[in-house]
Amino acid sequence: MQKVIVIVGPTAVGKTNLSIEVAKRFNGEIISGDSMQVYRGMDIGTAKITTDEMKGIPHHLIDIKEPDETFSVAEFQKLVREKITEIAGRQAVPIIAGGTGLYIQAVLYDYQFSESASAHPQLELHDKDHLELHRQLESIDPESAKKIHPNNVRRVIRALEIYENTGKTMSEMQNEQQSTYLYDTALVGLTMDRELLYSRINKRVDIMLEEGLLNEVENLYKGGISRDSQSVKAIGYKEIYDFLDGEISFEEAIVQLKKNSRNYAKRQLTWFRNKMDVAWFDMTEEREHLKKTTDIIDFIAGKLQIKSNT
Repeated sequence: MQKVIVIVGPTAVGKTNLSIEVAKRFNGEIISGDSMQVYRGMDIGTAKITTDEMKGIPHHLIDIKEPDETFSVAEFQKLVREKITEIAGRQAVPIIAGGTGLYIQAVLYDYQFSESASAHPQLELHDKDHLELHRQLESIDPESAKKIHPNNVRRVIRALEIYENTGKTMSEMQNEQQSTYLYDTALVGLTMDRELLYSRINKRVDIMLEEGLLNEVENLYKGGISRDSQSVKAIGYKEIYDFLDGEISFEEAIVQLKKNSRNYAKRQLTWFRNKMDVAWFDMTEEREHLKKTTDIIDFIAGKLQIKSNT
């Protein structure tokens, strides 16, 4: 069975730096597990890794889509599984690093997607208001509808997309999901004190603004990328689109951006804790990061029965 390393956790917790270190130690190549880093021209708002930060480690599934294109969990599953095979063929270890829980879950478990179904989410879903979408979900999957708040439009659409692509509800797929992975998997999760994490998220937003997030979003806006595009629904883009459309002030947009980012981090933690068998490592104490990294390396080596480069 093919060995795969997976690194998950909330935004701003330190997944990128850890993934580079793990790749160095295990001759790895990194596959982005982020559903928004696939889009070109959306670098700052998605905290996309730079060429310098990659430190020579190959990265995959970054900058493969234009901002006006759609991208689905079914397509992600197909592309990542192809990359896993490709990387393994080079005698390297595939490392999936990211925070989009459903997408990563679809790769690791036996999620079946219908070939006759659309490979992309249906655009008409984005034309409906959140209450109409939630009512649609409630009609086909009441169990998931109870768990997903109507305001969580992105997750409601994902649940509807699963049904469109598979003919099964999200609840049915989760109930049928096998308890074992399709790969020999070492699944590492990073966490930290909630207040510290929120502080890091707020600071990250400030840094994004200093690096030119407003200009990045303005380029999409002036380039004709509709606010109904899947890419612009990402946190960091939708809030500034509201400002550019004159709906809120710039200061209000930033407050909302930070709040949405913190709420997203909370949802990420909840997802991974409830849906997947994660080995958690607390990264709260910065002075212990070196030790924690060593502990993670040892865990991966033991779990996959592979040696690390010292």
